[in-house]
Amino acid sequence: MDGALRSPNRLLANLSPADFELVESHLRPFELVHAIVVATAGNELKDAYFPHSGVISLVVRLVEGETTEVAMIGRDSVFGASAALGGPLALTTAVVQSPGMCSMLSIGLLNDAADRSKTFRAILARHEQAILVQAQQATACIASHPAVARLARWLLRARDAAGSDELHLNQEFLAQMLGVKRNVVSLVAGALRDKGLVRISRGQIRIIDAERLKAATCECYSTVRDKLEYLERSMLN
Repeated sequence: MDGALRSPNRLLANLSPADFELVESHLRPFELVHAIVVATAGNELKDAYFPHSGVISLVVRLVEGETTEVAMIGRDSVFGASAALGGPLALTTAVVQSPGMCSMLSIGLLNDAADRSKTFRAILARHEQAILVQAQQATACIASHPAVARLARWLLRARDAAGSDELHLNQEFLAQMLGVKRNVVSLVAGALRDKGLVRISRGQIRIIDAERLKAATCECYSTVRDKLEYLERSMLN
């Protein structure tokens, strides 16, 4: 079966027929509803999530209540792979950033597939590397780049992860993901809107000029994109 017909999730689509057969009959459809928490840091992971559409944000919540996003999981990845690699507890909280659908697989069955196939385990390990790449770059970006460039980077990564120019989220949620005050999001999003790069409505941002938006972002978007594409290509070899 052609990978594109197998699943909208690129990890599942790129599995060998033998590896996909290990999980195919156990995959369950699950709706990703905006703002629901699918895992909490420190708790045992019960399921892995393979998004078809929508985006899951991995966030760090501090004692005083601040929340900052460190990585995004979209149709190009999986959340929960760490449980098959010796880490049964969630290291970050995972919250649905943009609604969509996904395939869900119990951690027990994911572990079983990884135990039975070295190639399947290796692919999961590469996806964990991809999450680390995002987290490292996000840390550098927050420390070094202005808010407007960070928002442009964030929107472009969300577009890649969701596979859509239309992102369903509000400014309060954006502020939490970027680790800034809500009024800062209003200002920088307004600047992008006034340049004709995005269209903003209640609970929704639509990217209308992705190429010019790339020019407004910092180096972090292309750095992460290139590393993620390299990791994905290496999984196919």
